[in-house]
Amino acid sequence: MKQFAYGTVFGLAIGIVSIMLVMPKMMLSEQPSPLGYEETIAKIQNNVTNSGWKVSALMRLDKTLAKEGKAVLPVASFKICQPDHAEQVLLDDDARFLSVMMPCSIGVYEKADGKTYISTMNAGLMGRMFGGTAQQVMGGAVAKETAAFIEF
Repeated sequence: MKQFAYGTVFGLAIGIVSIMLVMPKMMLSEQPSPLGYEETIAKIQNNVTNSGWKVSALMRLDKTLAKEGKAVLPVASFKICQPDHAEQVLLDDDARFLSVMMPCSIGVYEKADGKTYISTMNAGLMGRMFGGTAQQVMGGAVAKETAAFIEF
């Protein structure tokens, strides 16, 4: 019985460590852009607006930090929203907590290697984790539509 208890504890520990190592890579994705920094921003903005979504904000984080005397490589964050999808989530009292992740975000940035990268949240996985309206909206239309915004 003692060996079973040790085995169970060891198995749980391995499982928890595995989840901690794998989950961040599953929740967010990063991919190189075939375009330069400004071209990537323009392409994403065009893809978003042509798909019936709204760009709520385009924040140039490097420029904001430069005003505070901080120097970082170019980095921008899109805040995008599709009103019909947002409405579905925000009308459901059990899903309104998702407002912390609204509007959706897309990151565009350069790294020290000189290449431009795009980062996104895995909306499908997030939706499945929360279930209900979140699963229906985020795991369905939002996941499909936002994936198309970063296709080149």
